[in-house]
Amino acid sequence: MIKLIGKKVLLREATQEDINELYYWKYEEKNQEAKKWNAPYIPERRLTKEKYINSWKKEYELFPSVPRILAIIINGKTVGTVSCYWVDKHTNWLETGIVIYDSDYWSGGYGSEAYEMWIDFLFEFTPLHRLGMSTWSGNIRMIKTAAKIGMKEEARVREARIVNGEYFDSVKMGILRREWNKKMNQEL
Repeated sequence: MIKLIGKKVLLREATQEDINELYYWKYEEKNQEAKKWNAPYIPERRLTKEKYINSWKKEYELFPSVPRILAIIINGKTVGTVSCYWVDKHTNWLETGIVIYDSDYWSGGYGSEAYEMWIDFLFEFTPLHRLGMSTWSGNIRMIKTAAKIGMKEEARVREARIVNGEYFDSVKMGILRREWNKKMNQEL
């Protein structure tokens, strides 16, 4: 089982208990604060618990021993995920993401640490050339988190997303392997 241990967070392959907790946060928790930030412009179909559990097994590995999703554990509590998906296998390009459902763990550096650990893991254990992320201009936390770990804004599509009847830009950010390696060497 993969476990990445940071100062504040643990990233690990999800246990059945983690998946049950994540289902609660994603579909049953009353406030759903994370959904106001995590691509609120894409209608999300509610999955049954069984289908959600099966979705964790479907296409689980990107490469041998490299999962496409890990659970975020803070203080022993399952609060979110880091994930990725292919944009283009031929050019070794993945999009990545992070969601922390429990707002008690927002603005405390947990997301930045988890996201940096995830990006480092993906570059260390794969031949990937670039990693990116996409969000909307209203998700300032995600933009700041990506910038904090070294991603650069690469594209902005003006007024491409509608959230609560208002237009926002689509924002794409990314980092190349050589940029990541340079950043990590400077931190040593």
